[in-house]
This record gives sequence, C-alpha cells and structure tokens, in this order.
Amino acid sequence: MASRPTLASLAEELGLSRQTVSNAINAPERVKPDTLRRVNELISASGYRPNAAARQLRTRRSRNLGFRLMPTGDGINGAILDRFLHALTENLQDHGYRVTLFAARNDEAEMQSYEELLETSDLDGFVLTGTHHGDARTDWLMARDIPFVTFGRPWTGSGNDEDCAHSWVDVDGQAGTAEATTYLLGRGHQRIGFLGWPAGSGVGDDRRAGWASSLGTALPPSDLEALAIGVDDGARQGAEGARQLLERGATAVVCASDSLALGASEQLRAAAPGTPPAVIGFDDTPVASALGLSSVAQPVEAAAVAIVDILRHVLDGAPEQPVPVTHRLLKPRLVLRDGGGPLASPHTH
Repeated sequence: MASRPTLASLAEELGLSRQTVSNAINAPERVKPDTLRRVNELISASGYRPNAAARQLRTRRSRNLGFRLMPTGDGINGAILDRFLHALTENLQDHGYRVTLFAARNDEAEMQSYEELLETSDLDGFVLTGTHHGDARTDWLMARDIPFVTFGRPWTGSGNDEDCAHSWVDVDGQAGTAEATTYLLGRGHQRIGFLGWPAGSGVGDDRRAGWASSLGTALPPSDLEALAIGVDDGARQGAEGARQLLERGATAVVCASDSLALGASEQLRAAAPGTPPAVIGFDDTPVASALGLSSVAQPVEAAAVAIVDILRHVLDGAPEQPVPVTHRLLKPRLVLRDGGGPLASPHTH
C-alpha cells in the first residue's frame, strides 16, 4: 500500500521547502506563479489532501495542546514528569491555553492518537517527552506541519543536536553528573562508580559522560570501564549494581536516577553501618528529599516556561514571519543532604 503524500514528500519531490509548499496551499499570493503552478500540478497528480487540522491552525485557534502521559515505572522518577506537567499546565493556563492529556502504550500508538486528536479535538499542537534516537513522532509532526516542542533532545547520535530541525528544551544531564562527581572528588574519593542504564539510552549515556569527564585522568581507562555499570531502572537493580561496584573497589557512587540511588544507598549503608553513604542520585524526587538522599535537581519548572515561550512564539506570532528553531539546554543543580551529615569520606568504607 503506497504511503499517503505529505507536505514533506511534496516539497522533496519538487525540490522546494515545506514552507513554500505550505504557502502555495494556504497563501498562494506569496508564491511565484510558476512555482504555484508546479505545486498545484503535483497536488492534483498525487492526490494530496491537506491535513484539515493543520489548515485550521492558520485560520482559527483552539488554544489547546496535546500531551501524552508516560508510564511511571516504579513511581519514583515519574514524579519529575508530574512536576513538569503541572508547571506546563499552569504556565499555559496563564496565557489562555489548556492541555488535553492522553495515554498511549508506545510511540506508534501515540502517533495514531495525534491523528485522532487533530481530527476530533481541534488541537493547536503538541508537547512531547521521552525523546530518543530515530524518534518517528517528530518526523510525523514535521511532515504534516503541526507545531510542537519536545522536552528532551533528539539524540541524533551525531553528537550535535543543535542541528535538529525542530525546537527542543532539555536539561544538561552531563553537567549534573559532572558536578556530582567533582564534589565527591573534593571529598577525597577517587574510585567513584557510576550506576546507570544499559548503553544506548541517550539520557543515560549523557549522564555517564559527565561522570567520566570529571574523573578525567584520575583513573586509567580500564578502571573507568570497570566502575561503570548499566542496569534497568529500579531500587532493587540499584542495590545489586552497587554491590558489584563495592566489590570493584568503589567508595562512592553517582547514579543516573533516584531509584538507582535508593538501592545503592541501602547497599553502601549495609557495607558500612552508621556511616552516611556517599551516593548521589538524579532528579531530586520527593523520595530523595524524604529519605535525605543527595541528588541532582532538574529545573523542570524553568523547562516548562521555556517550552511555553517557544510555543507562544510559534502560535501567537505574525504568520508571515518565519519562526526560528530554538534549542535550550538548562543546567541542573546539586542538592546535598545525606541525612543531615556530610558525605562519607573514602577511609570510612
């Protein structure tokens, strides 16, 4: 079955930009006669039908944006997206927008929901989370000229997400774990382990890179390799990973999540009773706060504000002005707790 022609496929076949093809459909007075003729001929030949919702975006506005609710996993790290959604909703509401929430079991189901919501709920666009390499959702939306911003980089694998063709806002996880590792180095630790997720996760790999860059020349490459463990997210997995790191001589652990840090903390506490465990998590969840765990705090409220700013520029700006693609990388901060005492020094293990 042949795929249905899209704005992007028409533009590629004609050698034109999507904006030019879009103008030919929605504002033909802005397009040169010869170009307009070529576009119309291809539209007739291909059977292309403009997305009704996309056209409505230019003629009338619902001031309504779609947002997919992600699974919460163990319920610990899901608190971050809860905070983000609350801040996003609050900021959109301040500017006269509202949010339509929907659930989808995977990205394919999410894209099916896009089509249904655009047809039935008259949405102005979407906010996406859970971005990853090869994310088909962003391609789907760009091909149909539907406005959106992602909370998360595209993780293209090229190492330069600034080349991305759509707007995104993200938190610099590498900077966060680098700061955590530097702090532990300052406490006298050298064999600092990293407890993260299996390789291939853009977010996880980014956080691992911060740990590795801060250790620098303090350890040979072979030791760095031995002191990095990837496991599935969860407190039980964190405890097992920390046990392995202790066997390899780690005196402190930087974790990719608070779930992992919770398990690691219990393991280090058992190995040295009465000593505050030298463990730093990531996300600064309510669980970390309640249990006195150190963690790297994501500025999710600032991320929500930035996303709303970009969307307002796209949706409320003058239609004849091109909208710049915007990329914003926000810096997290280290929150030190450890039950009211200092992080353990290496000689106490």
